[in-house]
Amino acid sequence: MRVSQLTIENFRGIKKAVLQFTGHTLLIGGNNVGKSTVCEALDLVLGPDRLNRSSPVEEFDFRNAGYLAADGETPVPIRIQAILTDLTDDIKTMCAANLEFWHKVERRLLGEGEIAAADDPNVEFCLRLITIAKYDIEDDQFVARTVYGRGDEDADGEPKAIPSRVKRSIGFLYLRTIRTGSRALSLERGTLLDNILRMKEARKGMWESIRTRLASLEPPIDAEATELGPILDEIEARLAEYIAPGGDGRSTRLFVSQLTREHLRKTISFFLTMGKGEGAVPFQQAGTGTLNTLVLALLTFIADIKRDNVIFAMEEPEIALPPHTQRRIANYLLEETSQCFVTSHSPYVIERFEPDGIVKLNRDEHGDLSGTAIKLPTGMKAKNYRQNFRRAIAEAMLGQAVIVGEGITEQDALLVVAQKMEDNNPDLFQLDVAGVSVINADGDGNLEKMGAFFKEIGVPAFAFFDRKKRTADDIKALQDTYVVACEISHKGAETMMANEVPVVRQWQYLDALREQDTDGHFGIPTARPDDAAIRALTVSTLKGLKGEGGAARLLELCTPAELPATLTKFLSDIYQRYPKPKRKKPEPDAAKAVAPAKA
Repeated sequence: MRVSQLTIENFRGIKKAVLQFTGHTLLIGGNNVGKSTVCEALDLVLGPDRLNRSSPVEEFDFRNAGYLAADGETPVPIRIQAILTDLTDDIKTMCAANLEFWHKVERRLLGEGEIAAADDPNVEFCLRLITIAKYDIEDDQFVARTVYGRGDEDADGEPKAIPSRVKRSIGFLYLRTIRTGSRALSLERGTLLDNILRMKEARKGMWESIRTRLASLEPPIDAEATELGPILDEIEARLAEYIAPGGDGRSTRLFVSQLTREHLRKTISFFLTMGKGEGAVPFQQAGTGTLNTLVLALLTFIADIKRDNVIFAMEEPEIALPPHTQRRIANYLLEETSQCFVTSHSPYVIERFEPDGIVKLNRDEHGDLSGTAIKLPTGMKAKNYRQNFRRAIAEAMLGQAVIVGEGITEQDALLVVAQKMEDNNPDLFQLDVAGVSVINADGDGNLEKMGAFFKEIGVPAFAFFDRKKRTADDIKALQDTYVVACEISHKGAETMMANEVPVVRQWQYLDALREQDTDGHFGIPTARPDDAAIRALTVSTLKGLKGEGGAARLLELCTPAELPATLTKFLSDIYQRYPKPKRKKPEPDAAKAVAPAKA
């Protein structure tokens, strides 16, 4: 079972959104674009527990806190709709009267009068769930309920609410790793451990047994063996002056808990031994990495319990985890769950998802959220993507813009020159802070494909490449796909640097390289040759060291004024497009601004 479509209205920062999903989904986008809001919306409509809270939503769950219309009386509701497809037999049986038909190709529900289309192989059963949350002005509280999108009740009747057993059968779990990881192994409602106990039906009779055992401790806490005894005696004596004691023995006792279910949930703690010879400590004291690895262990437990039907929504699984563990979590979600929704800023997580499973979210100034499915550039094979571009594209998709160098030499040169320009001019907005990535296209043949790819997903791209014989159509194609397509006037980046870097720096670079070149592979003489020979040696060594940082070594020796003008001019254009944010000046003190009254 999986979510094929999600519609959101008036929830958090989203005024309206209609998102399509084809399976496992990675949600990417800038900070505060709405990734977590999408997961929260899924939790509202599919989660089995949130609507059981005394207040399932609050003021700020409504967009701009607008839960009432301008008249101050008409509620403005939150509305979230999810369409589930690939239904399990259990869900089909439990919800037989509420099923509808979904056209997989046209991505829509069949309407009235289209029953004949139900036999189309592209049409399948679906279940539509709708959550409506609003402010009840009479009771002065927020309420929410989830109903079937289709029912067999009268047209004027109330839509039928979703039974809890149906929601539990859907098997949706929302893991806010960074925010509730510290509660993962507590017994509070909705935590991972609580979900496991519920699925294993281990909660039946458990709380009664715990309460009975704690209440039967005699004494519950031995006050007589501590300094508490005399204090309790004094309290009882003073109480006796006003209230006649009842029963034999002490009338005051100390228990380890209030012995209610809710208090026990918050009191009982999971302990963990961190190393050999160490005592067990509360799990919250474990390192963040260990804590999140425990979350992974519980994920595997839950997925095994509901192997055929579990939908996960998980925020930022990379928090405090090394790359190999990030990959393990991503692999597990992809391989062992019916469907997963993941938010992430980590290339190690992003690269595990196929392009068609990545949705880039964008929200405009009106609050309309859209999701763009990632498509490979035309002509780029999936194998080529996996081998050469996956990591680079994963990083670039997360940013505000991307600079695409033709090859590794251009990429190395751009990174060094940018760093030197930023160090020299504090008014420049650092590219990495501005969200501008620098990657390489691994050859001229991929430049147009990469530009088309970034244009499709709405990431501004800037290209820096060598001069070659290109047709007018080739040039136009590059100009159409890139914001700036900079073709250098030289036949190669190596030649550009040999012509634009001072010869003295080139010889300094060659002299240092000769000491490392013990085999004399580059043929660098001990005595300084003429300038033309130095330039020729610079070109040959840079080509020989392609991919080994030769360009970076040369440019690191340059002062800012000695950097190649072609590179600095190209980067200066980009810096102008992404200026450093100006700090707001503090407002003058209103009290000081008032002129003293004249006598």
